[in-house]
Amino acid sequence: MKRLPFFALASLFIGSAHAEDLLQVYRDAVEFDAQYMSAKAQSVADTERKTQGLAGLLPQIGASAATQYNDVSIRQPISGSGRYNTNNWGVQLTQPLFRVQNWQQFKQGELAATVAELQLTNARQDLMLRVANAYFDLLNSQETLASIVAQKNAAEQQLGLAKKSFEVGATTITDVYESQSRFDLAAAGESAAIADVEVKLQTLRQLTGKRYGPLAPLRSGVHFNRPQPDDVMQWAKSAEMDNLSVQMTKLNYDIADRQVTSSRAGHLPTVDLVASYGHQHAPVMDVMGPVDYAYNSTQVGVQLQVPIFAGGYTQSKVRESLALRDRARSDYENAQRSAHLGAQQAYLGLTSGIAQVAGYEAALLSSRSAVEANKLGYQVGVRINIDVLNAETQFYDTFRQLARARYDTLLAQLRLKNAVGNLSEEDLQIVNGLLDPASAGKPIALPDTTPPTLGKDEFAPRSESPRKSIPRRPSVDKSR
Repeated sequence: MKRLPFFALASLFIGSAHAEDLLQVYRDAVEFDAQYMSAKAQSVADTERKTQGLAGLLPQIGASAATQYNDVSIRQPISGSGRYNTNNWGVQLTQPLFRVQNWQQFKQGELAATVAELQLTNARQDLMLRVANAYFDLLNSQETLASIVAQKNAAEQQLGLAKKSFEVGATTITDVYESQSRFDLAAAGESAAIADVEVKLQTLRQLTGKRYGPLAPLRSGVHFNRPQPDDVMQWAKSAEMDNLSVQMTKLNYDIADRQVTSSRAGHLPTVDLVASYGHQHAPVMDVMGPVDYAYNSTQVGVQLQVPIFAGGYTQSKVRESLALRDRARSDYENAQRSAHLGAQQAYLGLTSGIAQVAGYEAALLSSRSAVEANKLGYQVGVRINIDVLNAETQFYDTFRQLARARYDTLLAQLRLKNAVGNLSEEDLQIVNGLLDPASAGKPIALPDTTPPTLGKDEFAPRSESPRKSIPRRPSVDKSR
């Protein structure tokens, strides 16, 4: 096995040498991610709607007190005047007996609290996907950088061979130029790959607030199983019912439907039980001056209020509620269709990813053999320089495609569970079990593509080589 140079990555990591895995990164994000913390606070606020709705069904108790200064003058039948204070205080209890609006608001509050719980669950699942995506994007960018460094080194070696072959007249200057071009392209790709690793590090840092050292990579030879049940339509139908967005829009439709009933109740009478107790001190003016009167009162009764006309407000409110209910119904149907499509896409992404991984694994072995064969053929003169360069490019491209396919397949597994609303921390633990913390920070291993040595001067013309008939090129006039 050949170890890809990893020194280029060392300067990109600052922090502990302890390897972090996917589960730990996710737990860090739960405590730091601003988007999730916002959703958490919103869920707490929305849950209070249940308590607010219940308040409309419970007794309302109020107290009042007042004092007034009076300056009274009497002219008829006799003149007189007086100054005195009038004081009163009281307590009143109102218990709704028949208020359709209050009951509907209570039921809406219960539904809103359930929606709030689902929103928080959805935010947590979304965080799992964002963390997994950022984690595997970083691993993939690191592997891409390491493979580009290896490809650059291989191009540099081939450039050296091309120069030596040109010096002894076994090849043309074109081979040197081709090797130099591939080396320069790899060097340019290395600079872009280093920048991409830094971007992926910052993306992960945005989620967790930490700059991590080596991350636990995916174990080599991981086998991906097909989803169970292995039927795309079963997953799609399950998503139409269990997807979190579908559940939330269904509850929002129920809330809108109850709002229609509440708005129509604006035409209905209301009945309340009213009980009050009060004290009043209210002097009365007499010809001799103010006479003190003080008394207590207790009242218990039923109060009926009948709305007759509210300027058209109630009718307008009903029309508004009906339109909002129609919108909620459309949102629900759209959520079902989107969930159906999302589950199909996740399922096909997973199954095609499994097939791609198997195909790229076979292609990587074939590409390695092609590199070895072309290098050996170049030594004996039956292959030219461009053949070797193309084989090496194909090999490293296949390696990068395999790495990307493996990570995409892992993410497709999580997206499929999310599509049916079942993604949980346990699923992250399963994926986390596919990682290898012991390999964190170590050079990435690739199959060795170095051909066996011939034990002879590979640049010497061989009798069986077609290049024997190629005359040695004259030296290049560099002054031209």
